[in-house]
Amino acid sequence: MPSQARVVWDQSFTRYDFGPHHPMAPIRLDLTARLCEALGVFAADGVEVTGAKPATDAQLATVHDPDYIAAVRAASADPSRAEPRYGLGTEDDPAFAGMHEASARVVTGTLESCQAVWRGEAEHAVNFCGGLHHAMADAASGFCVYNDAAVGIRWLLDNGAKRVAYVDVDVHHGDGVEKIFWDDPRVLTVSVHESGRVLFPGTGWPTDVGGPDAEGSVVNVSLPPGVSDAGWLRAVHAVAGPVVRAFAPDVLVTQHGCDTHAEDPLAHFAVTVDAQRAAADAMHRLAHEVCGGRWVALGGGGYEVVDVVPRTWTHLTAIAAHQPVAVSVPVPAEWREYVEHVTGRPGPGRMGDLTTEDGPLWWRSWDMGYDPANEVDRAVMATRSAVFPLLGLDVHFD
Repeated sequence: MPSQARVVWDQSFTRYDFGPHHPMAPIRLDLTARLCEALGVFAADGVEVTGAKPATDAQLATVHDPDYIAAVRAASADPSRAEPRYGLGTEDDPAFAGMHEASARVVTGTLESCQAVWRGEAEHAVNFCGGLHHAMADAASGFCVYNDAAVGIRWLLDNGAKRVAYVDVDVHHGDGVEKIFWDDPRVLTVSVHESGRVLFPGTGWPTDVGGPDAEGSVVNVSLPPGVSDAGWLRAVHAVAGPVVRAFAPDVLVTQHGCDTHAEDPLAHFAVTVDAQRAAADAMHRLAHEVCGGRWVALGGGGYEVVDVVPRTWTHLTAIAAHQPVAVSVPVPAEWREYVEHVTGRPGPGRMGDLTTEDGPLWWRSWDMGYDPANEVDRAVMATRSAVFPLLGLDVHFD
């Protein structure tokens, strides 16, 4: 019998560590896994938890330039040899001993997730350690050394998948995956992110629709700062759903960076864990609707490492396991005690942010009409106007 969900995890993934003062703190992965364990997600029927060995150079070279791989290896063996021309040894991507092995292990986690889903060994797969979407073919960027999502997608294409859709809901534009597949009509990349006018990497405009041989295969929703639950979910549903349905992929790969949260220190959205959970649920439903449930879900950004990341990615994992956790569920006491012991903070008390005083999570469907006075609607309409006709969709009604 195939697994319901294949989950990538062991403690070796915490070796992806840029140092004690870097925002990409590996404790976020450890706390996510411990919360999954405390809530019984890892022990649920049909869930397989597995580690990964580092990817081989040949596997990395399906996406990355050999000279770049060699540069990562050199910096990994001796961080003083890091070459900034490859994005290494920078403030965002400081070199550290063992960097190559740690980064290549993340790649294998996603690669083997794609393999398991494509071969029918698992219906869904989750690698919350992955989603390193900024890495370029020839350079590290934005805390990302190797692009695990791109390597996984490349394997799918090389092994029989005719079309793969990649949906990225990280607050930052998914520029690395987009650039690698920019002119490949077999890959649809969708990114819903904060505008590059105010946030790294400064790219991802609605008029960016793909290369000359793949127009309509790149979709970017560039949202203004300050977007909260209703606007963010409206944008995700108004764009990602229609374009993925029109593309009709064989596999859906999604990236769930949770730096859209109101408490994230590196961005300017005001989204809750409740909305992030709703987006994960929407991607899960979309995978069942359009590609027989073949779904690979990845982590990504997220720098509020106690109150946000563990809850959001536990929700993601539980949804993939078909064992969703309600936002009203109390966070287990043993997890909160551990968090306080290692961080000095008590951690959140519930699995969601919203209370009864806030009212239910709500967003307005695009079916209710376009409001040109609304900033979010203008951003969504810019994307729909640029790309929907290329996919045979109606700008107003699909």
